[in-house]
Amino acid sequence: MVLEKLRLDGPPRRVAIVTGGSRGLGKAMAISLAEAGADVCIASRTISQLESAATEIEAACGRRPLVVPTNVQKSGECDALIARTIDQFGRLDIMLNNAGIGDRRGAGSRITDLEDADWLDTIEVNLHSTFYCSRAAARHMLERGEGGVIVNVASGTALRSAPQSFGYAAAKAGVISLTKSMAAALVGENIRVNCIIPGYVQQHPPGNQEEADRVLTRGKFITARRLGEAWELGPLAVFLCSDASSYVTGESFVIDGGGLAGGIAPTGFKVEATNG
Repeated sequence: MVLEKLRLDGPPRRVAIVTGGSRGLGKAMAISLAEAGADVCIASRTISQLESAATEIEAACGRRPLVVPTNVQKSGECDALIARTIDQFGRLDIMLNNAGIGDRRGAGSRITDLEDADWLDTIEVNLHSTFYCSRAAARHMLERGEGGVIVNVASGTALRSAPQSFGYAAAKAGVISLTKSMAAALVGENIRVNCIIPGYVQQHPPGNQEEADRVLTRGKFITARRLGEAWELGPLAVFLCSDASSYVTGESFVIDGGGLAGGIAPTGFKVEATNG
């Protein structure tokens, strides 16, 4: 019975949208949702990456996902993404807001030097997009009257100081707060809203030995003694999108190998060993 609750193949088969679904964590979660039985739509700005990801998802589950190139900074395109998915599948059950700027525009700038454009771009991609897609998805879920699930992706950066990434940290903290507010507003409508907070996770396998050594070294300072792997977010996403989590809403789930609990070093500081 427990495993049945984790299935997304119905009846009816659940339909899920994953933004930022063409690579990294988004692609990994899209694959897991598809393997659990959902029909999946993946969205990002780069069509070549979307097509490549679609091939991987099809290989994993035997069904090719819908591909919708989308700039999630624009509310109109977010509305169109939800409409296109419903036109294809007839319904929308799961909105997984994963899109974000991993490289963080303006990273490393002092607050006195941070450009308006970098700040706004970071906030738009990481926070505004979550609101735009959630709003459009919730409208459909409310009109259909069968409820649904919204899962947002934040970052451990939101829970600690980030002097090199003001905009990114602020946006991801906003995602956590938005999650709680949406959950409270929609709970009476059978729409659950939760948040995944990843720590340091490898977006892709190391490309060479230098990258592999860097991953190994960085992992030594995390309680689990390693970085996470993208696939490890998939089972958590499936749980939050399935009936197995029917009593879970407004919550944030940290998946970081115990990094925050273990007192991971502040960003921008180098660990130095001393004698005595």
